[in-house]
Amino acid sequence: MALQGPAEIAVRIVGAEEGQALNREYRGKDYATNVLTFDYTREPVVAADLVLCAPVVEREAKEQGKALEAHYAHLLVHGALHAQGYDHERGEREALEMEALEVLLMGALGYPDPY
Repeated sequence: MALQGPAEIAVRIVGAEEGQALNREYRGKDYATNVLTFDYTREPVVAADLVLCAPVVEREAKEQGKALEAHYAHLLVHGALHAQGYDHERGEREALEMEALEVLLMGALGYPDPY
């Protein structure tokens, strides 16, 4: 549902150490983050890897009072949108557009508003 066309997406769940190493190597940020999207192509087929850091996802779900499954679903939707070119860090307009899509898609999947 989060994809607007054909896609090949691999999902990998890692621990904190590997999540931190990947974030440091590819984004220059020395901490483990919830999801990293490595997008390779968008046309004619979206090709990407999504890397979720289990300890971060679990901690965030607990802190935010969310069901773990719902938080994982949200991060998969979030990462799939990144793989298609959406980027909430480019500005407020893009962030609002991406968040609105996430809310819509999560609702279609039967999950509550992640925000």
